[in-house]
Amino acid sequence: MTDLDARYGRTRSASRRTRVVVIVSALAFAVVFAAWLLWAGVLGAPAQFQAEDTAHSIVDDSTVDVTWQFTVEPGTDARCAVQALNSTFAIVGWKVVDVPASAVRTRDLTERLLTTEPAVTGLIYRCWLT
Repeated sequence: MTDLDARYGRTRSASRRTRVVVIVSALAFAVVFAAWLLWAGVLGAPAQFQAEDTAHSIVDDSTVDVTWQFTVEPGTDARCAVQALNSTFAIVGWKVVDVPASAVRTRDLTERLLTTEPAVTGLIYRCWLT
């Protein structure tokens, strides 16, 4: 070993120490990443419910019917916010609907909304479990 290697820390003990630090850091990263995967639910079950717009029907200038398909575990209560939009995408009707528990996993639901002006569409804004 030369004097320059010793001077700049390139000794056998330094390289062993560097190798240990790299291995410990890699293991720590792997543990933290695995914990994050479990916490974030990536390895867990998929979403607990799904709501998908299927149709809307303009009844008249102040009424729209919104139909959607709702999938959830049987026996689970939920709520959904249903909205009607005008031609400029402004909300002209809004309603929060209770979706009672059912023995059926997937079902079609329809809700009638009153609007403040003519609507061009109706859809589900958001759903959540209660």
